[in-house]
Amino acid sequence: MDKRPTIIDVATLAGVSKSTVSLVLQQSPLVKQETRDDVRRAMVQLGYVYNRAAANLRSANAGLIGLVINDLRNPFFTEFATSLQMALSARGYATVLANTDEDPALQAQVVGAMLEHGVSALIVSPAYGDEALTFDAIARANVPALQVLRRVVDSTRFPFAAPDYPTGSRLATEHLLSQGARHIAFVGGLEGRAVTQLRMSGYRDTLAACGLTPLHLPGRPGRAFGREAARRLQQDHPAVDAVLCFNDLTALGLLTGCAELGRAVGTSLRIVGFDDIEDCAQVFPTLSSVRCDIAGFGRRMAETVLGWLEEGRRPPAETVTAVTLIPRASSQS
Repeated sequence: MDKRPTIIDVATLAGVSKSTVSLVLQQSPLVKQETRDDVRRAMVQLGYVYNRAAANLRSANAGLIGLVINDLRNPFFTEFATSLQMALSARGYATVLANTDEDPALQAQVVGAMLEHGVSALIVSPAYGDEALTFDAIARANVPALQVLRRVVDSTRFPFAAPDYPTGSRLATEHLLSQGARHIAFVGGLEGRAVTQLRMSGYRDTLAACGLTPLHLPGRPGRAFGREAARRLQQDHPAVDAVLCFNDLTALGLLTGCAELGRAVGTSLRIVGFDDIEDCAQVFPTLSSVRCDIAGFGRRMAETVLGWLEEGRRPPAETVTAVTLIPRASSQS
């Protein structure tokens, strides 16, 4: 080689992450012996020399995991982040958390700062737009990175994991049909976004199989849009007798809007949310929802990234976790 070999060169030759090489160099017992041997053979082949003095200067940042979330105001993402952080903490890792507020430029900035501070891995629930700003920097740093809950780049480069959104919307639509609904709308979710299409796909397929026509009221998912959607449904689509919402915040706003209009939820209009955040069981009427077990998902993602770091077990390109439907008063008379 024309230049002095780096830890990234060793990682590439050994077929492991940069963080795994670091763990081997630190003589961590967390790395299995086979991986240890692969790394050491790569070091010998490349003539890599470990600079322990420089490594000691960086040691204060060892064991940091970067967690980047697109919208921490949404309890769904907050519960995910909390569960993940607690699971990592139990294994001795610290979490550096950032909220991007759906801003891709801010996302690139915080990810860059995390990389500069030496995070061992990144878990990103990404914002949409200018994906290369963030993910090209991660690729150059050769840091293990997971996409979670949303996919914005190739999952063969950056593994992706999410609950089974299509099955969730299928279960919700089948439930509404079983309750007698025949004009079911899907409310919320911005057009053109992959996560919107995924959350709608089971709904569309189920209606198509029954010869029924879908209706989508797109919009930024949240309470304000859900509240406004109640008025739009009553004025423009009076035949709609059931709604599947993009998320629970939209459904909670829809409940408020129906209360303002005097429309009976559970009889005149059946409503199902998506995510099953804690508020679903506390509001009146209680809100039916697709449960994604987001706390369990957070724990699983912690295990996934630590398996990648500590044992060199790269996750599959795509991981889909199970969902269930929790029927409550909002969809049952």
